Amino acid sequence: MSEPKAPTPAPGDTYKGWLFKWTNYIKGYQRRWFVLSNGLLSYYRTQAEMGHTCRGTINLATANIAVEDSCNFVISNGGTQTYHLKASSEVERQRWITALELAKAKAFRMQAESDDSGDDSTPPAAGQGAGSRNSEVQSTLRTLGSKVEDLSTCNDLIAKHGSALQRSLSELEGVRLGGETSEKIRQVTERATLFRITSNAMINACRDFLALAQTHSKRWQKALQAEREQRVRLEETLEQLAKQHNHLERAFRGATVLPASQSNPAIDSKGPVSGKGDASDEDEENEFFDACEDVQEFITVPADPKYHRRSGSNVSGISSELGMDDGTTSLDEQSLASNPESPQSQELVPVRKRRTRIPDKPNYSLNLWSIMKNCIGKELSKIPMPVNFNEPLSMLQRLSEDLEYYELLDRAAKCQSSLEQMCYVAAFTVSSYSTTVHRTGKPFNPLLGETFELDRVQESGYRSLCEQVSHHPPAAAHHAISERGWTLRQEIALASKFRGKYLSIMPLGSIHCIFEKSTNHYTWKKVTTTVHNIIVGKLWIDQSGEIDVVNHKTGDRCHLKFAPYSYFSRDVARKVTGVVTDKDGKAHYVLSGTWDEKMEYSRVMQSSRGGENGADGRQKTVYQTLKAKELWRKTPLPEGAENMYYFSTLALTLNELEEGVAPTDSRRRPDQRLMEQGRWEEANAEKQRLEEKQRTVRREREREANRAASPSEEGKESADGALIEDSISDSPLKSEEVEIASEPSETTYKTDTDETSSDLSLSTETLHGSHPPAYSSGHQDNYKSMWFEQLVDPVTGEPTHIYKGGYWEAKEQGNWDSCPDIF
Repeated sequence: MSEPKAPTPAPGDTYKGWLFKWTNYIKGYQRRWFVLSNGLLSYYRTQAEMGHTCRGTINLATANIAVEDSCNFVISNGGTQTYHLKASSEVERQRWITALELAKAKAFRMQAESDDSGDDSTPPAAGQGAGSRNSEVQSTLRTLGSKVEDLSTCNDLIAKHGSALQRSLSELEGVRLGGETSEKIRQVTERATLFRITSNAMINACRDFLALAQTHSKRWQKALQAEREQRVRLEETLEQLAKQHNHLERAFRGATVLPASQSNPAIDSKGPVSGKGDASDEDEENEFFDACEDVQEFITVPADPKYHRRSGSNVSGISSELGMDDGTTSLDEQSLASNPESPQSQELVPVRKRRTRIPDKPNYSLNLWSIMKNCIGKELSKIPMPVNFNEPLSMLQRLSEDLEYYELLDRAAKCQSSLEQMCYVAAFTVSSYSTTVHRTGKPFNPLLGETFELDRVQESGYRSLCEQVSHHPPAAAHHAISERGWTLRQEIALASKFRGKYLSIMPLGSIHCIFEKSTNHYTWKKVTTTVHNIIVGKLWIDQSGEIDVVNHKTGDRCHLKFAPYSYFSRDVARKVTGVVTDKDGKAHYVLSGTWDEKMEYSRVMQSSRGGENGADGRQKTVYQTLKAKELWRKTPLPEGAENMYYFSTLALTLNELEEGVAPTDSRRRPDQRLMEQGRWEEANAEKQRLEEKQRTVRREREREANRAASPSEEGKESADGALIEDSISDSPLKSEEVEIASEPSETTYKTDTDETSSDLSLSTETLHGSHPPAYSSGHQDNYKSMWFEQLVDPVTGEPTHIYKGGYWEAKEQGNWDSCPDIF
């Protein structure tokens, strides 16, 4: 650090001058007159303001001064005030830094003198901030360091003078009595005096060092304790502020209609934001913008009042004028916003009362050492992971939770317009993520051949079946059919990438929704789920990416964008926006909302180019819309959900025992049942038993496949070491083969799992089949699913498992003889 230090005033003097202060992202740095006096740094717009208007003041005794580069430096008092300053030159910046440091040291000493000294002195108050305590510790360490240097110097001098004294005494012994005697005695006396002085200095330095250490010992202990307590208080305060902030956002959204903004929502709906400026600055500098924000792709403004005066009876006329007629009746505004239920659905009464509670989640602490000590000497693939990471539901049951808001598809089936139907289908795609916001527990990975049925015909008019159809790679097939005219099917496999601080989970596969009456066929894919704070901190989940919902019959399309969470964003958290267009690309509806709360739609009356430029330099599209109306709103979680894994009302019923289900049903899985009952140790033991049983079945199946493929080698069996047996597949920490990707911070995990449908292990290459799993080169698996068969989808051209029938008939007859014994 060889920066030039220009002459500066004495600590008690007043120091004045011009500096450039950061105001906001619009105005940038502005020239201000700064005055440093009595440990306070104040600033004014001009020198003339010094007599009457101070724009801001910061106390240096509790401030932290940091140098950014040759001309920039920052002064902060711990959060409430932060000045980003820039000098005209490096020399000028050094003058200010030196003056500020001297003034800060004097102000700190004056503040310390006012406190009690010695052992009874109290640590700095919590309000002083971390900067003052850090400065005090650094100052004391410098003092102690100088004392140690003094001790070292004294030690060298004592050694030097002691050696000289010893030589003089030796010489004195050999001197004859005579003229030389007086001279030698004088030298010995001088050297003895020097030795005594040096020894006294050493003793005094040791005494000062000991006194200083004793003085600050208890003070530091108290300061450390106060720091810990303050940290706890700050964490609690931040958590409370986050809750209040979320509540205010929700209240604000509830009181404001999105399309009613009279100007660019990138400014109006977001309001003032704190950044490098501070609250004490002038009013016109309070609002500024984050240049890094991902702005929305379009702007909505209220439509001309003439559109609002139209009655519901002539909406179809508007559609004709705007070229919206696609051969069907146009959207009736009232029918889209309302939630009509057919008389048939109102007359249905559930045949049984579903449970509303499960046993509370035990408060078992996860002792990582107890896991690690059992792993010593074992292969990574043999490490059993506890159920502490899980929730008492399987992946098949989580897949069935997509049907929680099935009413959206019921209403879509009644729509006459394909564009209206698209709005409901888009809302349904968003609603499937609403249960994930607090669900950080990992579902159990299904065993191969495991099934889950959800029969809600009498209550809701639909029945659903899921089956684990493969574990090389893990994949689950799902088929649901409703008496109200729709069918939903999907096959989902999961890829994941661990990126150090977070885990990205990418679902692979398409979801199909077919409506019987209109024969409209919709497809879409899921967005990326990100689990944050994998290593340290509280887990939280975000959804980000884009979804294209496509109607393959009409060519209609809905492009949905899930905005990723950003600390610097002024927008609503978990925001989703979308535009419904016809086959010609003409916009008809704008969708907006959040994936954890609600979705709204706005009818587009006119659209035009001419909004502000987007991130790519192109002009945004401006949509003139009618008033927003609600499509979907999340049902509140049941009371006490925080003690029941944050399960929704539907999720609480999924693992409820039912008569007549298949022996492979997830409800019959013993380790999952034991975990739900709070018997986690027994669940861990049962989980290991099931995994080992699946390995044994798999080995036997591969032997049979190999014998069938090559009868001449019937007696040969593959080496046990060639099998990759993964007990750690339930954990986000598992890995069998680790590839370091091109980015240094990105690691891709590829694992062959015995417990299938691993949502945390498969790479995209493995799932697409371009790189087969490591074990597959020497093994064959002739497993075929019970209720699904693999076909090429005629719409997407992808190989997928489609329900082939027979399950519900077997349930009616009570004949499960063909089901394997997997539990």
